Amino acid sequence: MDNTVIFQAERPRLISLCYRMLGERAAAEDAVQDTYLRWAQADHAVIADPAAWLTRVATRIAIDALRSARARRETYVGPWLPEPLVVTADQPVEQDYILAQDCNLALLWAMERLDATERAALILRDVFDADYSDLAETLDKSEAACRQLVSRARRRVQDAGPRFEAPAAQVSDLIARFFAAAATQDFDRVKSLLSPQAVALSDGGAKVRAARRPLNGPMEIAPVMVAITSKYGTADGQRYVPCHSNGAPALLHLEGGKPQSVITLMPDANGQIGWIYMMRAPAKLRGITGQTALA
Repeated sequence: MDNTVIFQAERPRLISLCYRMLGERAAAEDAVQDTYLRWAQADHAVIADPAAWLTRVATRIAIDALRSARARRETYVGPWLPEPLVVTADQPVEQDYILAQDCNLALLWAMERLDATERAALILRDVFDADYSDLAETLDKSEAACRQLVSRARRRVQDAGPRFEAPAAQVSDLIARFFAAAATQDFDRVKSLLSPQAVALSDGGAKVRAARRPLNGPMEIAPVMVAITSKYGTADGQRYVPCHSNGAPALLHLEGGKPQSVITLMPDANGQIGWIYMMRAPAKLRGITGQTALA
């Protein structure tokens, strides 16, 4: 089989891996492009398993890229959030991102607590079902060390807060009830839907107005969400329409048909809202077409 054909067949899987590692489309695509350049220069006669070779190379490139990105994120204005993969009626899932589409935003955010090697170990093991022998070769560690890495990473992610899997119907229902209450300025109802430990995060990327720190608990979150929803829900040319973000129900805020924000949430174990994600950074909303969003 032609080497370019082999690479293209693996490309969606490599994009998924690198997006999960880096949380940004452009960074993932750059890492996959670097992987292709190394693949094009490799001696294919000695590569017994192209898929495994490509995974190892892409993982190592992504680890290096994440370490560099972490230094930049230390000076980022406000919370840094992963870039959403948004699907609307005008914008279906791209072929390259089919495998990445189910990567939960809350999980991506929680994985920011891991160092680059822990993150790679967890993703390769839990998402791509890599053997510990493969992890050892990819990460240049012993199998025992890789088992410890994965175990530690799982604990740290689970301790991060929100649930990472919730039925779409439950998320849609919570979104509908929460924003209906916020739009009518029903503070008591808004607060009742929020967990006492709820966290709301917004990413404006220093380009647009957004909270510069996480909002914690109903008393901080409710006034902000009511103000935002009341302001934009009634203004001319402003609409909130349903969409899907990383495979989960979300709301797309449009102004004159152009995306201004993507908002989604995750319930806690009690069914209250435990985590709210608001992406406002223009650079992370580029390319979204939202004239008609998914119902």
